[in-house]
Amino acid sequence: MKFQVAAGILATALFVGDVNAFSFVPQRSSIAVTPSKSISNNGRTRSSSLVMKDDNSKFSFANLFSGEGAASGATPTRVRRSSATLEPHPSQRDHINPLNALYPPNKQAIEESAGKSTTPPLPFHPAVQSGVLSNGFSYVFLPNRSPPNRFEAHLQVFSGSSDELEPQQGIAHLTEHVAYMGSRKRERLFGTGSQTNAYTDFHHTVFYAACPTYSPNTGSFGSPQPMLPMALDALCDVMEARCDPSRIEKERQAVLSEMTMVNTIEYRVECQILSTLHRENRLAKRFPIGKESLIQKWDRDDVKTWHRTHYRPDNVLLYIVGDLDPQYVQQTIEDKFGHLTAEKQGSEIALPELKGDASDLADAVVGNTLKQRQSWHYPPVRHDFCVVEGVKDLLDDETKLVETGDLEVVEKESEDESSIGSIYDIHLQKPYSLDDKVKFLKEAELSPGKVIRPHIFKHELLQNFSFHLFAKRPVEPIKDMESFRRSLARRVCLAALQIRLNVGGRSDDPAFTFVEFNQLDSAREGCAVCSLDMTADPPRWREAVLKSISEIRKLGIHGVTPGEMERYASALLTDAEQLAAQGDMISHGDQLAYLMETVANGHTFMSPEQSYAVTEQALSTLTLEEVNRAAAELCSHITGLNDGELTSTGKVVAVACAPKSSDNDAAFVDDDMLCQAIREACTIEVEPVEDVVVPHTLVTPAELEEAMKANPPSWESGQFSDGTPNTPADRITRPFTLRRLSNGIRVGINQNPAESQRGHLRLVAPGGRDAERRLGFKSGSLAVGARAMQEGGSFGSFSREQVELFAVDHLIMVEINCNEESLVMDFVFPTTNVGNSGYGENMKLGITGTESVLQIVREILVDFNWEEDALGRSKSSYRTAHESLGKSLEGKSTEMIMDAVTSGDDRFLSIDVDTVNAVTLEDAKNAVMSQLRPKDLEISVSGDFVVNEVLEQILQYLGTVPADANAEFEVKDATMEFDSVPKLAPGKHLDLELEDSDPRAVAYVAGAAPNQWGFLADGTSVAQRVSEADKRASDYDKQRRAHPLFGNAALSLISEIANRRLFSTVRERKQLTYDANFSLTGFERMKGGWFLVTVTASKEKAQKALDACKETLEALRKSNPISVDNLESAKRVVLNRHEGELRTSQYWATIMSGIQEESIPLKGPLSVTDFHAVIEAMTTTDLQLALDCMGLEESQLYTAIGKTVQPEGLVVDEIVKASPMAGMGRGGALMG
Repeated sequence: MKFQVAAGILATALFVGDVNAFSFVPQRSSIAVTPSKSISNNGRTRSSSLVMKDDNSKFSFANLFSGEGAASGATPTRVRRSSATLEPHPSQRDHINPLNALYPPNKQAIEESAGKSTTPPLPFHPAVQSGVLSNGFSYVFLPNRSPPNRFEAHLQVFSGSSDELEPQQGIAHLTEHVAYMGSRKRERLFGTGSQTNAYTDFHHTVFYAACPTYSPNTGSFGSPQPMLPMALDALCDVMEARCDPSRIEKERQAVLSEMTMVNTIEYRVECQILSTLHRENRLAKRFPIGKESLIQKWDRDDVKTWHRTHYRPDNVLLYIVGDLDPQYVQQTIEDKFGHLTAEKQGSEIALPELKGDASDLADAVVGNTLKQRQSWHYPPVRHDFCVVEGVKDLLDDETKLVETGDLEVVEKESEDESSIGSIYDIHLQKPYSLDDKVKFLKEAELSPGKVIRPHIFKHELLQNFSFHLFAKRPVEPIKDMESFRRSLARRVCLAALQIRLNVGGRSDDPAFTFVEFNQLDSAREGCAVCSLDMTADPPRWREAVLKSISEIRKLGIHGVTPGEMERYASALLTDAEQLAAQGDMISHGDQLAYLMETVANGHTFMSPEQSYAVTEQALSTLTLEEVNRAAAELCSHITGLNDGELTSTGKVVAVACAPKSSDNDAAFVDDDMLCQAIREACTIEVEPVEDVVVPHTLVTPAELEEAMKANPPSWESGQFSDGTPNTPADRITRPFTLRRLSNGIRVGINQNPAESQRGHLRLVAPGGRDAERRLGFKSGSLAVGARAMQEGGSFGSFSREQVELFAVDHLIMVEINCNEESLVMDFVFPTTNVGNSGYGENMKLGITGTESVLQIVREILVDFNWEEDALGRSKSSYRTAHESLGKSLEGKSTEMIMDAVTSGDDRFLSIDVDTVNAVTLEDAKNAVMSQLRPKDLEISVSGDFVVNEVLEQILQYLGTVPADANAEFEVKDATMEFDSVPKLAPGKHLDLELEDSDPRAVAYVAGAAPNQWGFLADGTSVAQRVSEADKRASDYDKQRRAHPLFGNAALSLISEIANRRLFSTVRERKQLTYDANFSLTGFERMKGGWFLVTVTASKEKAQKALDACKETLEALRKSNPISVDNLESAKRVVLNRHEGELRTSQYWATIMSGIQEESIPLKGPLSVTDFHAVIEAMTTTDLQLALDCMGLEESQLYTAIGKTVQPEGLVVDEIVKASPMAGMGRGGALMG
C-alpha cells in the first residue's frame, strides 16, 4: 500500500529547514514605531491557549468541555556617508539585482507588458513589497498572519563556497559560524521565544531569526518591546562581525567536529555524485565543508578578509515574512541597514595580498557565468547542458569551452579580447595543489554524437547498488502563461512516471528497491537537474538499470495516457485549491521558503489564490499533445541515446555506487559494464501503457446500506483514566470530541482550520513488538507483517494497483509502522471532494478525501488481501536495513549499547536476517490481524472539516465493522498488560571498531529513565517519588504534582535543559564537538525507558567528549543545578514548540491517540487542556527532584565509543574519488 506520492511532483515545494533554538536576554529597543497587532482571519478569533484554569489559576480536574529602485510607493532613502573618502571596494562590480522579477524596475516592466505580449504575464502577489536602499541593500517583505504575532527574517549573503579562492576553501562556512555565534546582539534575543540559526551552501550563506512580534519581557516603560528591531540588530551585526580570535577558535573546533559528524557513507556517496555531475565547473572543487588543512591554520585576518570582501550591502538580500505593518518594516530596515557601505567594508580587508585575486574572481564572475547572466543567487558557473534542439545555452554567445578526455580546456576567445573569461580559470579546469588526486573515467560515446560521462564509486561500507542518471538544463523562469503551462505539463508527466514506477513497477517484484525520476530547479547549482535515482540489490543491478530506463523511455516515446492526464491534472488543481484555501494561514516558514526559491530562480511570486486561478485557467485548456511534448523533452537525454529517437545535445552523467566485490561476483560493475547496460536499455522495444480502471469508490452505497442493516451502529460516551468525567455520546465538545462506537472503537475528532482542506487520521492498535512476546507470536512477525501490509494493498475484488491508484486519485498518503508497543497507521488526505473530472461548471465531483480514507480503513479491517509478493518486499526491506546497520558507525554503535542496556531483549533491537527469513505469510497475517480487533482500536482524526459530517461518516464506515471482526485471530487467555523495560544491571563501558577508510568516532552515555508519562521500570512514578522526597511541600505543590501531566512536563523541560547544557559545555566551553544530543526513549505503555546522549567527535577527542557529557549530567544534579533562567528559557521553547505544532493536524492526531486507552493511564483530555498551566507552574525543585529518578550515578551509566579503523592492507581504488570532506547532499546545506 505504497501510496506516498512525491510532494515535489504533485504539490508546490514548500521546504522548511530544521531550526536550532537559542535563547537570549532582551534589549530595550529605541525604535518608537510599533508593529501592527494581529487581526483575526475573517473575523474569527483563535485561542492561543487550551489551558483550563479555575479562578485561582490552579489546575482543574473538571470537565474540559465548556540597487537603484525603491519599493513601489516608497520614499527614496537617503545615503549615509562617512566623512572620510574611501577607495571603491575591490570586489564590487555592477551586477544584476538579486530581487530578479521583484526588482521594482523589472516588476514594472513585466506588469506593463500585459497588453503587449502574446502570452500574458503572471500576476504578482498583491501584498509583497520589495525595494533597494540607496547603498544597494535589497529587501522583500511579505505580510503573513500564520502564526499570528510572529515573524521570520532571513539575511541571504550571495557568497558561498563556490566563491572561495584556492587558499580559502571552507572559509565561507567558518565565517558563518563566527559571524552569528559571535554576535552579542543575537545573544540579546535570549528568553524571548526566538529561534536563530545559519547555514552555508555552494551559492550563499543565510542567517535567520524567527521571533515573536513583541518580547514577553517588559522594558523600563513597563510594556513589551517590539522584536523586529532586535532581530534586525542581530542580522546587521552579522554584516559588521568583529571576528574575535577566541570565537574563531571555538568555531574552528566546531567546524572540524562537524566534518567528522557529517562524513557518513551516505554523505560520501553524495559527494561522488555532485563532483561528477559538475565536473565542468567550480562546484566539483568547492564543497562548503572545505579543506581541513586550511581550516586548521586560518586566523583573524583570514576570516575578516573573507567577511569584508563578501558581506557588502549590494551582495545581500533581506527577506521578512510575518505579522507586521509594511511601513514599519520598511522604516526599520532603513534604520538598521542604511548606514552600511561597500567602501567601508573594503577598507577593512585585512590581507591586501588577496585583494588582487578577489578582484580577478569578481571580474570573471560578472564576465561569463550564470550568476551574472541569469540570477545573482546562482553560483558563478557554467554547465554542460543537455537540451533538445532549439534550447540555447545562455552562455553560448560569449565563450565556448571544449573538453578533451582528460578535462584539459581549450577556450575560444570572444571578440572582446579583454574578456576575463579567456584568461581566468573561473571554472577551475586546471589542476591545483589542493585538488583531490582523481583519475576520472573517460567519457563514452554510446552511439554517434551521444556522449555519456560515467563514474563508479566503490566502498566497503556500501550495502546496496545505487544508480544516478542526470541531465542538466537551463532554469526556465516562469513569468507568463506560456511558461506556466509548460511547467504544469512537466509536472503531469513526472507524476505519471513516478506512479508507474512505484505502483506498476512493483507488480513483478523488480530488482530496484527504490526509484525516483524528477526534474527540479536548483538555485544552489544554477541549473535544473533532471535525475533518475535508483537503488537495487547488488547482484541484480543490471536488471534494475534496464527496467528503470525502459520505463523512462516508455514515457518519452509514448507519453501519458488520457486517464493519467486527467488523474494528475486533477491532482494539481486540487493541490492548488488547498493552498488557496489556506491563504494567509500558510506558515511564515513555508511562505518564506517558497518566496526564496521563487525569487532565486526568477519566477513570478504569486499568492496562493492567484496561483489557483492561473492553474485552473491553464489546466482547462492544457492538451494531451502539450503534455506528451513535455514528456518527450523531459526524457530526451535518455531516448536520445538510441539512434532514430528524439535527440538532445550535451552530456548525460551516469554515476554508480556499489559495494566492493571481485570481478567474477554477480554484483561487480565497472564503467564498460555500466555503459553497456545503459546502451542495452536504450535499445529495448517499449510498448505504451494501458489505462487501469480505477474505482471511484471502494464501498458502494448499496454495500454501505447493507452493512448498516447487518450491524446497526451507535455512539457511546468517551471514557478516561485521568480523572476527566465521561463525555456525552450526543454532543460536540471542544477542543475535541471523544466518543466510542458500539463495536468498541475509540474515536477522537478535532477540527483544525489552520491546515485548510487537509486532514490526518491515525489508527493505533496497542501491542507492537511487545505483543509478539506476550501473545506468543514468532519474533519479528508483527513488524514484518506491518511492512507487508504497507507493501500490499489489495482489498476484496480490487487489485493492489487499483487501490493504489484510487489513493493517488484522492491524494491519500498511507504509512503503516510497528514500533515496540503499537501498530500505527497514519493517513494524510484532503478534506474536499477529490477524484474530480472536468473544470469549472463542467466539473464532476468525486467523493471527499475524508470519505475515501474511511473506506480504506474499513477495508483494511474487514477485507484485506494478504499477498506473498508483498511479504517478499517487506522481508527484503528488513534484511537490507539490518545489513546496512552493520556498516554504519552510528547504527552499529547504537545497536551495541541498546543490546547492553536491554540485556539483548529483541523487542528493542534490529530484526536480524535469520529472524526475518523465518517469518511466513501466515505468521505475519495472524500477528497483525490479531491486533485489529475493534475493541482494541483507537481512531484519532483532525482536519479542516465539519465535525458532525465526519462523525456521521465514521459511524457509517467504521461503526458497521462487526464487533467480532478478526476474532478468529485473537489469542485466547493472553495477558494484555504491557511488560516493563528490562531492569538495568550495573553500568559498564563498551568499545566498538568498524572498518572504514576514513577516521570517525561517536560516543554514547545511556542510563535508566522514566517513560513518557513518568513511570519507572519498577512501577513507581516521578510524581510519587518527587512527593516523597519533598517533605516540606505545600498543599499547592502537592496538588500540582498530582496532576497526570506532571511527569511528562518535567521530562520535557529536563530534556530541553540537558541539551542546552551539553551545547554550552561540550561544544562552546570545551570545544570537543559540533553538537551533542540528549534524548529519551519516550515509551507510553511500557513502564520505564532510557536516556541516551550522543556525541560525534574526532577519534582523538572521543573519550574527552564522552567524559564532558558525563560531567555535564553530573553537574546538573549537583555542582551546577538547574537555575530559574534555565527553567524559564526551557518553558519558552517547549510552549512555543507546542503552540506551533498545534497548527498541524498530525500533531492533534498524535496527542489525541491514547487519550481513551487504558494502557496509558495518565494520558487523558487534561494532558492537552492543561498543558500550558502545568508547564508554567513547574519549579526548579520539581526538576531537580525529577532528575533523581534517572540513573545518572556513575555506577549506573552505560557508555560506549565507536571508532573506525582502516582495513588492513587498504588500497584506494584509482577510480574512487576519495575526498572525505567533499560536500553535502543534493538539496541540502550545512547547518551551522
